Amino acid sequence: MTQDMQQRINRMFHRDRLFALVLLTCLWATIIFVFFAINRLIDDSALRVVMLAGALAVIVFNTASIAAMLKHYAEDRNAIYEIDIRHLDTMRAAKAKSQSTDTRFNNPAK
Repeated sequence: MTQDMQQRINRMFHRDRLFALVLLTCLWATIIFVFFAINRLIDDSALRVVMLAGALAVIVFNTASIAAMLKHYAEDRNAIYEIDIRHLDTMRAAKAKSQSTDTRFNNPAK
């Protein structure tokens, strides 16, 4: 594997990791906001406990799944991202080729 490919893999991995952490932070913020927004409307303490348990379950399971996903991506980053990069390069080359051979726009006489 070339140094350029390894750098591209690392960039993609870091970008995906950042995006996952941003989305996870947004999820936490949303659930916390909704909990406190709804909490003041609930008079029944049993319902409040159920709502808290549900919110905690969503946060815990989603955080665990994102952590597991990031761990898996870190372990297999070369295999995962090398395939993606090769497919992206192939698509870009095909798109560039189709745009360069499309004469409808290059020759206004037609």
